[in-house]
Amino acid sequence: MLSTKTPDTPEQKVLDILERNRINIAATLPCDRIKALLVLLEKNIQTISLTREENGVGICAGIYLGGGRPMMVIQSTGLGNMINALLSLNLTYDIPLPIIASWRGVYKESIETQWQLGKRLPEILASSGINFTIINSLNEIDRLDEAIKESFSSLHPHVILMSPAVWEGSMSEIPQPREICSRNVDLEFNSTIQKPELTRYEAIRTIMETIGDDLIVSNLGIPSKELYEIRDRELNFYMLGSMGLVSSIGLGLAIIQKKRVYVIDGDGSLLMNPNALISIGDYKPDNLTIIGIDNAAYGSTGNQTTCTQNQVDLELLARASGINTTVKAHSLHVLKEALRGKIRFIHVIVKPENAKCKEIPFSATHIKERFMKAVQN
Repeated sequence: MLSTKTPDTPEQKVLDILERNRINIAATLPCDRIKALLVLLEKNIQTISLTREENGVGICAGIYLGGGRPMMVIQSTGLGNMINALLSLNLTYDIPLPIIASWRGVYKESIETQWQLGKRLPEILASSGINFTIINSLNEIDRLDEAIKESFSSLHPHVILMSPAVWEGSMSEIPQPREICSRNVDLEFNSTIQKPELTRYEAIRTIMETIGDDLIVSNLGIPSKELYEIRDRELNFYMLGSMGLVSSIGLGLAIIQKKRVYVIDGDGSLLMNPNALISIGDYKPDNLTIIGIDNAAYGSTGNQTTCTQNQVDLELLARASGINTTVKAHSLHVLKEALRGKIRFIHVIVKPENAKCKEIPFSATHIKERFMKAVQN
């Protein structure tokens, strides 16, 4: 990417630190206090614009698993919806993630709704076991370098709370508004959801018989257990928690890797984080296939009904999110053809049945380590 330098500004100092630490992708959400920093990042580092912070945690995890060095740059309010993901994914699997958080609610804050979370953030992070660094002025900017290095050396997330005081007096470029693009939106969609014939176990077995040596990221709970029993291999990444983030991880992998990535997702998980489909539709990686296995139930928690049972069509949701090549599979034959054709979203209709499978006998860190080693080979 062509470098655009702005010497002697706080934003440039931050960019220099990121480049020295070989940060190659920044996942971002806006904040008024860091608007100039975001402009500079977009001109010098590959950036991923997010629609929700928790989704970014999954995307960055996938980037790291695939060999990248990601970072998040967000407003501190977003930390509130990231805590579970940072604990159940990053801290559990030992996945580093430095996070620059524009610290709102404390320094010269006029917005009352920012006060409660802002002033409690250090206490919240400390009690959650998440390392953090506070930077109150530009004179302390070297602490950013130390925090990034600590994150990657300890294999844990590290939040950098940056006071708005850091940016005071900056003369950096600020973003100019851009009008919405003129375009035609053409969507013709006719769908019939038939009575299911397959089980999820049969669908996963067909996937494993068809995909060869490509990468697999599997949804948490019973889908991962079924995948393990059908065919365990080092190129399988089993989710043990962080519901809703499996497709986000797959997107991060597909962005950083040239290998083909298949994601085994489910209706409950996709409905919990439809932001993943929006990001996939936005970035359109041609090496990513999401397999939405739809049993209209939360299969791992007692088969409670989801709204796909009589209302939501996941294929239509994918199409509306910008994923243009989709198919609905009611049979193993259609599923095989869709996999061979590299369809980007496959909506697989299955029975609400769970195979009786044993627990996966690996720790989260073992799953991560063997997967990363296999990906690099």
